Amino acid sequence: MNEILSSLGPIFTVGLVFILVIIFFSFVPLGLWITAFFSGVKVGIATLVGMKLRRVAPRKIINPMIKATKAGLNLKLDELEAHYLAGGNVDTLVDALIAAQRANIELEFKRAAAIDLAGRNVLEAVRVSVNPKVIETPNIAAVSKDGIEVIVKARVTVRANIERLVGGAGEETIIARVGEGIVTTVGSSNTHKEVLENPDSISTTVLEKGLDSGTAFEILSIDIADVDVGRNIGAHLQTDQAEADMRIAQARAEERRAMAVAKEQEMKAEVQEKRALVVEAESQVPLAIAEALKSGNLGVMDYYKLNNIKADTDMRNSIGGVKSDK
Repeated sequence: MNEILSSLGPIFTVGLVFILVIIFFSFVPLGLWITAFFSGVKVGIATLVGMKLRRVAPRKIINPMIKATKAGLNLKLDELEAHYLAGGNVDTLVDALIAAQRANIELEFKRAAAIDLAGRNVLEAVRVSVNPKVIETPNIAAVSKDGIEVIVKARVTVRANIERLVGGAGEETIIARVGEGIVTTVGSSNTHKEVLENPDSISTTVLEKGLDSGTAFEILSIDIADVDVGRNIGAHLQTDQAEADMRIAQARAEERRAMAVAKEQEMKAEVQEKRALVVEAESQVPLAIAEALKSGNLGVMDYYKLNNIKADTDMRNSIGGVKSDK
């Protein structure tokens, strides 16, 4: 038994050493340290182990540091690590600093880090500073004073303003301001022909307004790409107004007709009421005559005379009616 244990001792020792070596290389990126050393980046093994303990991927710090060193940038590991821990993109940041150095653009590390942490692509910003970018606006419709719609499309050439990238407005603001300038220029033109004859007047007016103030860009030029004539808005508005006036007149006429019909019905009701009163009064005449005969206030001869007068009146009315019909 002792012989077996003694024979297993060296194997156990080798296994333990192998495990310790694996643990060592899992915590100590020796290959990365060698690469950094021969690239001129001075970093200690303890620093790399500390990055591991701080849950920082050493390659995401050391590889950008190697690029920066080869490009002649004087950066510190602590700055890159702090930027990484803050949620920034270290590789893009270093690429932007290198591109700015090659283009003779003054860009400090703190400003570049602030731009990156603000959510903007700092490398793209440097590239736009070197090579201006063209922003194409959508079709913008405006109406001149003669009521004709003019549809304009413009191309805005901008260059990134590094100093205003943090807190500056983006492309949407540029497009909105250019659209506002186009609408103002077209709207102040007496006729649409003036716009068609001098489209450069739009560019001149828009550029004079200083539309790039407060934005992350500097407007270099505004070029009118296309100008089209649209609808006759003035004629449409006049037609709509005429139709509205006609509807209003019809409504007022209908209101007057309804009032006349109501008045006529009211007058008919009054006539019917008066006729009813006359019929009621006539129904009381025989009773009054009977009462007068009974009381002696009316004699028999007077009664016959009254009947003769009534018959004579009826005959005259009948004759008058026949003559009038003729």
